[in-house]
Amino acid sequence: MTLVAGIDTSTQACKVVVRDADSGAVVRSGRAPHPDGTEVSPAAWETAFTAAAEAAGGLADVAALAVGGQQHGMVCLDEDGAVVRDALLWNDVRSARAASDLIVELGDGDEAAGRQAWADAVGVVPVASFTATKLRWLADVEPVNADRTAAVCLPHDWLTWRLSADRTLGSLVTDRGDASGTAYWSARTGEYRPDLLELAMRGRRPAVPRVAGPAEQVGALLQSAAVLGPGTGDNAAAALGLAARPGDVIVSIGTSGVVSAVTPTAVADVTGTVAGFADATGHHLPLVATLNAARVLDAAATLLGVDHATLSDLALSAPSGAGGLVLVPYLEGERTPNLPRATGAVHGLTLRTSTPAFWARAAVEGLLCGLADGIEAVVGQGVGVDRVLLIGGAARSPAVQQLAPGIFGRPVLVPPPGEYVADGAARQAAWVLSGDDAPPEWAQPGLQAFESAPTPAVRERYAEVRGRTDGQ
Repeated sequence: MTLVAGIDTSTQACKVVVRDADSGAVVRSGRAPHPDGTEVSPAAWETAFTAAAEAAGGLADVAALAVGGQQHGMVCLDEDGAVVRDALLWNDVRSARAASDLIVELGDGDEAAGRQAWADAVGVVPVASFTATKLRWLADVEPVNADRTAAVCLPHDWLTWRLSADRTLGSLVTDRGDASGTAYWSARTGEYRPDLLELAMRGRRPAVPRVAGPAEQVGALLQSAAVLGPGTGDNAAAALGLAARPGDVIVSIGTSGVVSAVTPTAVADVTGTVAGFADATGHHLPLVATLNAARVLDAAATLLGVDHATLSDLALSAPSGAGGLVLVPYLEGERTPNLPRATGAVHGLTLRTSTPAFWARAAVEGLLCGLADGIEAVVGQGVGVDRVLLIGGAARSPAVQQLAPGIFGRPVLVPPPGEYVADGAARQAAWVLSGDDAPPEWAQPGLQAFESAPTPAVRERYAEVRGRTDGQ
């Protein structure tokens, strides 16, 4: 049996999954936590990988490995390859002002022109999540560290590099999926925009990783005969792990809420709502991301003093629309819409709706309404929707499963719980090993279908309240 390993170096933990390269069957797995916070030492990711690999029984018998990782983070290296400062993660919003500045600057002082220019150049409009904005923050707030930065890469790039036998800066490598979230690489043209990198860094131009092909062997594992795949960003890896195809929309409810769709056509949304990312196979992955997802349910459960199972039961016991009670769950600021300093808002609180059941229902509906807006934004870019696949930790909630079809206005398919980012990385590793033109056709997980009548009144009420909140 030939084995491959997939690594998910995510926001919260590192997961290692070892699979049979031919069948895709899971052989073993391991997990280790990452530290909390939006600013993290990359060394913690390597430590967690080592622990997760040991928990998975080691990787000595693995023939190939690939890394999927949290997108957008800023990892700065000096000329010797040492980390210049702790990495800023995707959900660190201190660069919000930098994002606005970059938009206006590329538009020669005109915000609308700037949005158009960014969309045309790289298929995205800067928000605080993207690497380019973090580099501008670095240039403005920590210019000494900016001067020391000889190369900049992303979390998955850095871990792949650290696992490689070649640790020279020139060996840094990334892939289309992750490069497309930097805001200085274009998924449409397949090229970096050094001028935009220089704009972000106020004239500095650090080295960036080479963008490898989807199934390219990029090196060998340190102290092992295993080959390394290019890896990819977490959303592209999840799509690969699910074997998503054109017409599929994936709604992931984890630390962040993500709506992504596989399509052969590049997308450039001038509003910035839909990011024109690439996937890990050569297609495109237009994507909408929210900062507030599963932790909305965590917060609701904490507020009510219940566990998640009880929260779900309470939500399902309340009527559709929660009696007019609406939660706009901008609990950590928000990325879509771009309101990095926003807070959550509750409307429609009355004596009748001041019960745990109504609160629980409003939390689930508020979470799902934000994701439904994301689906419609993707559809608005001309992307067809045949199936909605619901994944992530919160996808296990019966209330989420049963309410999502009505709020999305479409049937929903829920695969069994799994580590789909790590699975996608493992599938890429098997693809690299095979040298075939397409990823291996592994057996797909069973999909549980959920359907219910559309509930447009819920989204209409949410949109009414959200309209007031977006102006804060």
